[in-house]
Amino acid sequence: MPLLLLHLLLHFFTYYSLCFSSPLPKTLILPLKTQTLPHGSIPKPSNKLSFHHNVTLTISLTVGSPPQNVTMVLDTGSELSWLHCKKTPTLTNVFNPLASKSYIPVSCSTPTCRTQTRDLSIPVSCDPKKLCHAILSYADASSLEGNLASDTFQLGSSGQPRTVFGCMDSGFSSNSEEDAKTTGLMGMNRGSLSFVTQMGFPRFSYCISGRDSSGVLLFGDANFAWLGPLNYTPLVQMSTPLPYFDRVAYTVQLDGIRVAGKVLPLPKSVFLPDHTGAGQTMVDSGTQFTFLLGPVYTALKNEFVLQTKPVLKLLDDPNFVFQGAMDLCFLVPVNRPGLPVLPAVTMMFKGAEMSVTGERLLYRVPGMVRGNNQVYCFTFGNSDLLGVEAFVIGHYHQQNVWMEFDLVKSRMGVAEVRCDLASQRLGLGT
Repeated sequence: MPLLLLHLLLHFFTYYSLCFSSPLPKTLILPLKTQTLPHGSIPKPSNKLSFHHNVTLTISLTVGSPPQNVTMVLDTGSELSWLHCKKTPTLTNVFNPLASKSYIPVSCSTPTCRTQTRDLSIPVSCDPKKLCHAILSYADASSLEGNLASDTFQLGSSGQPRTVFGCMDSGFSSNSEEDAKTTGLMGMNRGSLSFVTQMGFPRFSYCISGRDSSGVLLFGDANFAWLGPLNYTPLVQMSTPLPYFDRVAYTVQLDGIRVAGKVLPLPKSVFLPDHTGAGQTMVDSGTQFTFLLGPVYTALKNEFVLQTKPVLKLLDDPNFVFQGAMDLCFLVPVNRPGLPVLPAVTMMFKGAEMSVTGERLLYRVPGMVRGNNQVYCFTFGNSDLLGVEAFVIGHYHQQNVWMEFDLVKSRMGVAEVRCDLASQRLGLGT
């Protein structure tokens, strides 16, 4: 989730399909660009649900009066947006609150501080000046401290005054070089302080290309004839707080997994959260691959090995686990023109399915060669090996899928689409 794990860059520009008299247009469309991180630059997560991102989105906009240019990571797995507000020897890309006439610190006595911060993982406190003090921590050991404040956030020609964010003046980054490339982070989950909630957009969508570096991020309605109907599955609501359930994540209910035509013989209970909340299924645009809890992962791994035995050769090395959680890998000859035909893996939800096919099923380990073979690993990993007590559906399996998050009707919509062509149809190019 921290901004230092940049992988997917968004070069900001806006296109309005409709103009209204309201502060924000009904639809706001932005192009995406992808960029791959060097292998080995991604730290392993350590906390149970504080799952880190190896793919994030960055957006350039202005904040304050007069406006200051900032670049923020767009994060569907976080709630509170924040900006670096203090320069350091390694951090020069910051927001200066003293230079903004519209900057207002949030006091401890306000409802914003007392009630709207309830879903933050670390409770807020009161500093000596009676201001609302927040601490954010991430699974790669990064942490930030600062005060809540509000200011005007400008998207294109439309501004949103009194947007609440964290003005952070201290902290620790595990990768200061990457951290210095952006000014902050824009939280996009379902919490009351998230950016999309404060902006009042009823829904947002994204589409990541699997062919090139293009993509689309859209706030508002996606009413395009070429898109076709979406299949929807409800977002899981949990009224009672549970220790291991993230109530403001985009959680859906995984009902089963199918490999080619065979449904894994597992009881529905293995996909349900337990009495502590552990075992929820989170859809996260920032996590790269998909991670399944142990019993489900083992069943999928065994079935995939069985069905691919005629066309794939296993890497027989019990000591090799890719990215700490992916222990099913194969040897593919260097001179082979492409991967063999592989059985599709389909995640089944109530009302919707997501199928992973072809090249998205395997990922080539950069720089690793065994004899005359390259090493490819299965793109489903074991959550248990990471210490993450949840199912996490990552962006690699969301490529060429239109992903809509409907906050009003509390549902997620999906439709298979060529995301590079979607960018072209919307006039965004590549």
